[in-house]
Amino acid sequence: MTKIAIVGNIAAGKSCVEDLLRQKGFEVYDTDRFAHQILQTSNEIKTAFKNYDIFDSSENICRKKLGKLVFENPNLKTKLEEIIHPQIKEMIKNINSNNIVFISVPLLFEAKMENLFDYILFISADEQIRLQRLMKRNQLTKEEALLRIEAQQTEQEKISKSDFVIYNNFSKEKLNKQLEIILNQLISK
Repeated sequence: MTKIAIVGNIAAGKSCVEDLLRQKGFEVYDTDRFAHQILQTSNEIKTAFKNYDIFDSSENICRKKLGKLVFENPNLKTKLEEIIHPQIKEMIKNINSNNIVFISVPLLFEAKMENLFDYILFISADEQIRLQRLMKRNQLTKEEALLRIEAQQTEQEKISKSDFVIYNNFSKEKLNKQLEIILNQLISK
């Protein structure tokens, strides 16, 4: 099995790449889904954040409230990541296949998970494009969106640690052409 991480800063277009890969018949996993699963079931998170306003009327964790809280408080963000990241690492280790597998890991470098993968595919997009996408997608103010963008390492740092880079500033057709070139290189290895 070959494990390839799909990485990119927030709103760079990882989901578009995931969709294209699925359409081409590849196995694709998204660690954001793993994290959502953990949030729904983790008593550890509920206990660690019991004194904060992050719960809905049914006492379930409200992701929007939790996100706002941790992106405004770096110490709480670290606390949450210390609970979630080890569990995500285990979920990644338990993926088993005989094929090439793509796993979207938005915080790959921040969580120091690079060693779990054979290759790293970075999706890049200009910051202004990402800002607009994030504000629209998550209904965030410019300030809220900038907090999330600035919480991540710069693209240049991540590009230097990646094996492949796709630039997603243009059309879906151009994105797909870049992906095809990389897939041809991967399949020939």
